[in-house]
Amino acid sequence: MKRPHPSIGRRWARVTGPRRRPDHGRPHAYYLAIGFPPAAKSSAYRMRETANQLYAHGWDVTVLTICQQAWEREFGLDHSLSADVHPAIRVVELPLERAELDTEIRHFSRARSLDPAAWAAQAREERLTTFPEPSFGGWAPALTEALLRLHRRDPADLLVTTCAPYVTLAPTWALWERHRVPYVVDFRDGWSIDVIGGEPAFPPGSIAGRWESRVLGSALEVWTVNDPIAGHYRQRYPAIADRVHVVRNGYDDDSVPRTFRTPDPERGLRFGYLGTITFPVPLLTAVLDGWRIARTEDPLIGNATFELRGHIGAGAAREDNAYAEMLRAAEPDGVRFGGPVPKAEVASVYGAWDALVFIVSGGRFMTSGKVYEAYASGLPVVSAHEADHDASFVLEGNPLWTGAVGQDADRLAESFKTAAKLAVTATPDQRAATRAAATRFARAAQLAPAVRRVTEAVR
Repeated sequence: MKRPHPSIGRRWARVTGPRRRPDHGRPHAYYLAIGFPPAAKSSAYRMRETANQLYAHGWDVTVLTICQQAWEREFGLDHSLSADVHPAIRVVELPLERAELDTEIRHFSRARSLDPAAWAAQAREERLTTFPEPSFGGWAPALTEALLRLHRRDPADLLVTTCAPYVTLAPTWALWERHRVPYVVDFRDGWSIDVIGGEPAFPPGSIAGRWESRVLGSALEVWTVNDPIAGHYRQRYPAIADRVHVVRNGYDDDSVPRTFRTPDPERGLRFGYLGTITFPVPLLTAVLDGWRIARTEDPLIGNATFELRGHIGAGAAREDNAYAEMLRAAEPDGVRFGGPVPKAEVASVYGAWDALVFIVSGGRFMTSGKVYEAYASGLPVVSAHEADHDASFVLEGNPLWTGAVGQDADRLAESFKTAAKLAVTATPDQRAATRAAATRFARAAQLAPAVRRVTEAVR
């Protein structure tokens, strides 16, 4: 069942963007970004801005990612994401895919057809022998070969690698070990910390621990998305504490609605959630229960609607899982599921709502790009997450935030009621002030200083 990885060749990689002209004086940066646009993943927003910022700071940029077919199997594609990638940026797509997401039975091996569970377990173990990541470890040889061959053709002056998946650390280390190309690791959520539970994900002496220690030890910088994760890495690796920096996710200007909808309680207020629906089922249960209680007790939202937009499930389970069943069952309570939203339509979706519901699991180590959009929208925000959460740090001081109340349905009901009142009483000046306060979290404002710092260090 184990298949050799394909060799690098003209047929192996799809390249978009202009040919590189190394004589034009710009240094060359490779950006190893699995999930780069048009992949319909929330991380694609950060990747797009990182590549654009590298180019804006004087770098010739080549992005190394995986093929679009891989994302069609998982969360899908959003080609509107690619529209704002600078046209001078080249994208190299490698035909790497997750075989377990392929639902075409004619592609199945005999072993997978006869015993899918045993096939999946064996595949997982084989991937772990290559790199300590169960779903992506098997990509390490192909990614490494691709990056080294690209470097031989067009030498790199800098490598920025973003995780997850963490298998990108394998080619990152190979390029450093063989050619001493300086590199930045954009960890985002971090590897050795469980951002949901807040505990270490693996011990320092494990295979993954040794990989992490080795790669971070020689990194030019390590980026994380919030202070608790940065603190974890500074404490775990004191020798690199001064190289660990917080580079928050932020929001994109084109995701902020330009005008506000006039709330109309008689026709029904509109609440909305936008984001991937992957949080624990009990959390969604609490939100739906709180909504039902509030709708029953408060005439202001007795006829209100609650629309959820985003991805539910991946691969064969897309929109066919427990979450989808729960939302269908809640339709009599005014709950609607509207499916994913293309990036180009995010602002208009926010502009059609009167209040936002922000739902996220985890605690102080957990962050979410959507919390910045919620703040910048200028709409009332209902928080369905723990009080000790990084989102609380972001939203603190927002006069249109109802506060964090955890998974308590009754307290969430009160938050829905408060948001409804704010929706009809907030003045234009209050909304404008809220938007102005959120500008410090603009994505460009977060990434530009980091890219500038790295650029100066390399030069």
